[in-house]
Amino acid sequence: MINNVDKDKELSSEKHTLFIKEIADKYNLINKEKNLYEIIPKHKIYIVYIDAFKEFKKGLHSVFNELRNASSRDILEFRISSYGGLILEGQQFYNLIQEVFNDRVVAYLDNHGYSMGALLFCMAKKRVIYPYSNIMFHNYSGGVFGKGQEIESQVKYFSKVLKKFFKDIIVKQGFLTKKEFNEMMLGKDFWLDTKEMCKRKIATHVIYDGKEYKAKEYLKLIKKNKEKKKAKKIEKRSDEDIVE
Repeated sequence: MINNVDKDKELSSEKHTLFIKEIADKYNLINKEKNLYEIIPKHKIYIVYIDAFKEFKKGLHSVFNELRNASSRDILEFRISSYGGLILEGQQFYNLIQEVFNDRVVAYLDNHGYSMGALLFCMAKKRVIYPYSNIMFHNYSGGVFGKGQEIESQVKYFSKVLKKFFKDIIVKQGFLTKKEFNEMMLGKDFWLDTKEMCKRKIATHVIYDGKEYKAKEYLKLIKKNKEKKKAKKIEKRSDEDIVE
């Protein structure tokens, strides 16, 4: 939750929007008797609303330049609702994370993340979803042109590089098995709902009924709710049998 917001700045590209919130110093009481406080120093939260990865006109230069001014205390937050788009553009975000925000990235799956949108979500350290969020992994698509030998060379090169990129993000973290990944590279699409994302640890947290739960806690909660509904149905049937 964001408290003590001093300033709100907005910067947009063609498809994405960056908001910058400055957070004032915060003091959390740890021990009242000893008068001990945890000090959270002043920092910024860079919130990027992610749409399609298709920056054909304006480009992302101004957005990335602003993000590269972040300090080691600042946080990058993605709000993703994306059908995907250009992989090379997504790799720019990946490089930015590695360079400036490593382990300080939070992603919210605002409804859907497909293709490159799914990969970006997986790049975050904390990955938050909602009961009706969904994600989709699939193989890349594209095209090349040139002389025959040039086309063959480009296809081989990009196939090798992009396969490694996909594998590092999806397989190394255990989101898809090696077998599933190979199936994906052969053309299979993987559509995953909230429950499946929690099981696979793609999601770390779920916002449900106004609260944020850890993925494991959410799975236990929905299982408990399902058992309660089942018990009520059985109880209702028993009551009806008695009346008859």
